[in-house]
Amino acid sequence: MLSGQQPQKHYGITSSISLAFPREIDLLYTQKLIEAMKPFGVFEDEDELNHRLAVLGKLNSFVKEWIAEISETKNLPPSAVVNVGGKIFTFGSYRLGVHTKGADIDALCVAPRHVERSDFFSSFFEKLKQHDEIRDLRAVEDAFVPVIKFKFDGIEIDLLFARLALPSIPDNLDLRGDSLLRNLDIRCIRSLNGCRVTDEILYLVPDKENFRLTLRAIKLWAKRRGIYSNMLGFLGGVSWAMLVARTCQLYPNAVAATLVHKFFLVFSKWEWPNPVLLKQPEDSNLNLPVWDPRVNPSDRYHLMPIITPAYPQQNSTYNVSTSTRTIMSEEFKYGLTVTDEILQGKADWSKLFEPPNFFQKYKHYIVLTASASTEENHLEWVGLVESKIRVLVGNLERNEYITLAHVNPQSFPWSKESRSENEFVSMWFIGINFKKLENADCVNIDLTYDIQSFTDTVYRQASNINMLKDGMTIEATHVKKKQLHQYLPAEMVHRAAVMAKSTAPPVGSTIPTVVGRNVIPHMSSPNASPSDLPNGLNGAAPKRPHSPSLEEPPKKLKDTEQVNSVSPYIYSCLK
Repeated sequence: MLSGQQPQKHYGITSSISLAFPREIDLLYTQKLIEAMKPFGVFEDEDELNHRLAVLGKLNSFVKEWIAEISETKNLPPSAVVNVGGKIFTFGSYRLGVHTKGADIDALCVAPRHVERSDFFSSFFEKLKQHDEIRDLRAVEDAFVPVIKFKFDGIEIDLLFARLALPSIPDNLDLRGDSLLRNLDIRCIRSLNGCRVTDEILYLVPDKENFRLTLRAIKLWAKRRGIYSNMLGFLGGVSWAMLVARTCQLYPNAVAATLVHKFFLVFSKWEWPNPVLLKQPEDSNLNLPVWDPRVNPSDRYHLMPIITPAYPQQNSTYNVSTSTRTIMSEEFKYGLTVTDEILQGKADWSKLFEPPNFFQKYKHYIVLTASASTEENHLEWVGLVESKIRVLVGNLERNEYITLAHVNPQSFPWSKESRSENEFVSMWFIGINFKKLENADCVNIDLTYDIQSFTDTVYRQASNINMLKDGMTIEATHVKKKQLHQYLPAEMVHRAAVMAKSTAPPVGSTIPTVVGRNVIPHMSSPNASPSDLPNGLNGAAPKRPHSPSLEEPPKKLKDTEQVNSVSPYIYSCLK
């Protein structure tokens, strides 16, 4: 370094890979990237941005007004009431500056120490009820992170609550300081976490605008490629943001087109389970649990750790499974191939955002169906079933004959022709890869227990929280690729494959299925006669099952029943 030159600021836990500044061609490719993203609605126009700012301004004033009113009822002196404050903080995609058109806003209401959480869910909730511009108001007080959800003048808002150990909340409050967490209850710490992580990410990137544009591109790519879902074991928004932030730290002067390419270069070669860290973890001596595989044995089993930068540091990807990590690793490699082509002038950016043909990728699929008798029940039921799908994927992964279980994050409605008027149905598809067995012309693989334990888990959870209602059912069915047209519109399945489907047998006629808790006996069961077989195995169309009785929670089959009389999920002659 020449005498008198200042060293560049160091970002992250290692030195940068390259300090190169953008060339003219890099700026041109970045402009082309922006143009390629515009058709997908990832950018809001000025009017929409201003509308969000106006709504947040009103909500902030509303919160201050409510806190002042509460303070009066708690006999604070008038001089204290005037200065008691209160503030709305945003976090997530809106705070990062990467929200899309129509996206909701994650927000946090911060109150002083004399305002209780019970006040937020009672008097503040009632105050919101009286507001003409607020619609669809509902409180979820018993959630892991309690929240009030509503629409404010057309904009969806998820509002959390945290009370700090402060007598008042100034407008210039910075939530990044760890000392703010002292003497707080765990729900407040969880509620603060989103804001603290978001602010820390923005603080740790070299150039916020380059970071934002790159993150928009990567989020769009992940959604288009079907790997954007924390719930189903892929990555959620904060995890993608941290991967992009790490790329920005390694290439601090690069523009978005270069950063997108480097993102795929870095993470296609990343040696998991080495963790991704944006800064060295610090111990604030507040005795909160943090991610540390040296101390916590369970942390050693995390497959793809991406660690949040704010104390208490957590792994944001604990849902990742062997299958989802494999799928994402393949997508990183494919992304690198495509961006290589783009930067060599052999392809356009639009190629990066082409969706994969999930329904041509596998020979075998499991169709998971969730049904309910009313729209309201269906929304509740679908939410619970979807939150448990990764349990099914985990069960399948542990089967010695399965090498990959790939769930498509998108759910699909059941066709109107195939359901009754008073039935609401959603479907998910899981692609299955079976292990290739040497010297085996034919093999039987029984997945009865894998499916059964999953459905038991869902029904048990629904019973425990008093959600289970008549008409709520789960059905899991094995289909081969050539049978998918019986569930999906023809345009969703490759046209060449559609032609061959006209000769495919009806689903259920040759492939046994398991329906909720009602397990269909194997056809070769010694005690089963043709008249004993359920509809669907003897040629008639399969009937939809009744849901379990609310009085009788679902029971597991006895071991002897599992082995001797049922094998509805047998895959034969897979080679």
